[in-house]
Amino acid sequence: MVDPELLAARLAHAQRLGNMGWAEWNLRTGAALWSDQVYAIFGRDPGEGPLALADLARHVEPADLAALDELLWTVVRGVEPVQAEFRVRRDGGDVRNLRVVLEPLMAPGGPTGVHGVIQDITGRRRAERIMSESRRQLLEARVQAAEERHVMLALREAILPEPVGCLDLPRTRIAVRYVPAEKTASLGGDWFEAAALPDGRALLAIGDVSGHGLPAIAHMAQLRHALIGLTMTGAPPNRALAWLNDLVLHRLAGTTATSIIGHLDTATRVFAWAQAGNLAPILVRDGVASPLPPPAGVLLGATCDRPYQLARTPLRAGDLLLMFTDGLVERRTRDIDEGLDLVMTAACKLPGCDLDEGLDRLLADIGGPNPEDDACLLAVGILG
Repeated sequence: MVDPELLAARLAHAQRLGNMGWAEWNLRTGAALWSDQVYAIFGRDPGEGPLALADLARHVEPADLAALDELLWTVVRGVEPVQAEFRVRRDGGDVRNLRVVLEPLMAPGGPTGVHGVIQDITGRRRAERIMSESRRQLLEARVQAAEERHVMLALREAILPEPVGCLDLPRTRIAVRYVPAEKTASLGGDWFEAAALPDGRALLAIGDVSGHGLPAIAHMAQLRHALIGLTMTGAPPNRALAWLNDLVLHRLAGTTATSIIGHLDTATRVFAWAQAGNLAPILVRDGVASPLPPPAGVLLGATCDRPYQLARTPLRAGDLLLMFTDGLVERRTRDIDEGLDLVMTAACKLPGCDLDEGLDRLLADIGGPNPEDDACLLAVGILG
């Protein structure tokens, strides 16, 4: 047989853990009896004795009095156990959320009393409010991120419109692709340019401005528009890069950028190009892909005393040239050399196929868009 004192101690312990207690009110005499935990829930000194059933209303928050009235009216009718939730202001002044279950004590002629279980659920309701607020904030953040992404992509589209299909020049076919990062915050300043020049050559250029978001997009717009203006001078690519470097150093302080600028002579098939800290183009010839030896050239905005060299690469029928920014090959989950190997393997499949569709297949072969960075690709096929 269980010791009554031990059983009482265990019951009191269970009430403390559940933050609940029991109460009893005699409807005929008005006498009341509370367990120790109910006194703790109400913040009431046991020496003052329990509250009468009618006195509960003085402790209930005004907005919840209707719930208390409905609870008491139902239980004194002696129908069945009833429950309600309301807030009480304790003797200490703080407000607690209570869940109360009352059951009539029946006798011939009607109920003689009320037995109840009272539980303090303040912590649970507080946690629910915190969770609800967190969900609301998360939803707002997602909506804001979607709106920001829409604005940034719309701005990029206005500055850097995606060409429809390929650019056809004499004995040359060109396809370009801008691949936005999967994460909104990672949209950056990658850009490209492919256009026919007045003298019959083709301007081929890509670049990547450091940083992400609207500042990077704004700096990208300045660099790209400056390049378009500089091409009208007829200056070689390395000279254009030197001018762009001066622009970054003196007008875009704190910014750096990579770039490749090239002129393709469609008559002689010579690609004259210069680079500023960008990965070298990949040449696919006779089924073999390899990076071109890069001419010297440092990041735009890094220094003012390092010249940019010019390289001349003769091309021939069947060749394919692939230019790209680092977002194509760099991933947090793999080494850059692994990314380059994947690109070169995929690039070998491009010659002889539709370049526009081929770029889509290349992106799929290397794992799709980069979650952390955007990228630009520019493919040039030399026809017979």
